[in-house]
Amino acid sequence: MRWGPDGNERVTAAAAAVLFVLLAAEGATLLSIRRLLSPHVFIGMLLIPPIAVKLGSTGWRFVRYYRGAPEYRRKGPPLLPMRLLAPVVVVSTVVLFATGVAMVAVGHGRGPVLLLHKASFVVWFAATAIHVLAYLPKVPRLAFADGRPWLLVSSAIVVGAVIAVATIGSVAPR
Repeated sequence: MRWGPDGNERVTAAAAAVLFVLLAAEGATLLSIRRLLSPHVFIGMLLIPPIAVKLGSTGWRFVRYYRGAPEYRRKGPPLLPMRLLAPVVVVSTVVLFATGVAMVAVGHGRGPVLLLHKASFVVWFAATAIHVLAYLPKVPRLAFADGRPWLLVSSAIVVGAVIAVATIGSVAPR
């Protein structure tokens, strides 16, 4: 099935709606990270597949637009400030989650990986806050306009839950 740019936009919005809720929960764990480390890691691992869906859908739009697909060219690019901000959001997201996974894999949260995780969070938070404020007004209308994107997003949540359950035992209490 071919969804085109409108369907792609709905997938992106559905993923964004889920991410908004899960990232708020993840942010709440920062209020007492030592005590809430296990939920922090669990939610972080749960977030990875929905983030992959969002990055995939926005990456698809990027590729289709810049390769000259007529339907994506007609839809037009995001506003220039959002296009300039996008690489910062993408790279800081990848670094933030990669360092989080690395800390779980290594089994401790100290040293340069932790420092990079914290630094990438600062950059990610600032860039993502701007991104969210720019697109939030459109998300409810787009995310719930069509049920089809929710199958993909729900599947990502299920995969995330499997990853989270599989990795939670590797979190050592502090």
